[in-house]
Amino acid sequence: MSARNEAQEPEVIIYTDGACKGNPGPGGWGVLMISGDHRRELHGGETMTTNNRMELTAAIEALRALKRHCRVRLFTDSSYVKQGIETWIHGWKRNGWRTADKKPVKNADLWQTLDELAATHRVEWRWVKGHAGDPGNERADELSNIGIPK
Repeated sequence: MSARNEAQEPEVIIYTDGACKGNPGPGGWGVLMISGDHRRELHGGETMTTNNRMELTAAIEALRALKRHCRVRLFTDSSYVKQGIETWIHGWKRNGWRTADKKPVKNADLWQTLDELAATHRVEWRWVKGHAGDPGNERADELSNIGIPK
């Protein structure tokens, strides 16, 4: 990509989080997106899900909301999401969506969607400690709790 095209790519900072009341149980996901002076908040949920599914869904919905190719710094407090998308996914894809011990990958449907969406942007995955006072992570956490169906 040329330096000119790179300069034209919008830069978006994204914070994502998932929450679950019971695991499995009702769950929610939340997203805070920041680009320049613009902020956008998203949230949603499912009546019966897991925390890991909500963490993945938050990242998926954040990337799905982008309308064009962007440079993205995506912050998650989920080691599962960060390690999965940066490390584990390569082996899963090589093994036909099976783990090293030949079991089906849990949440393969969401991992496949996240992989496809991430490929359409330049995503830098960042881990942030949850519940440690980071304002973006704290807001994503609030939004994920708002998303939990009552």
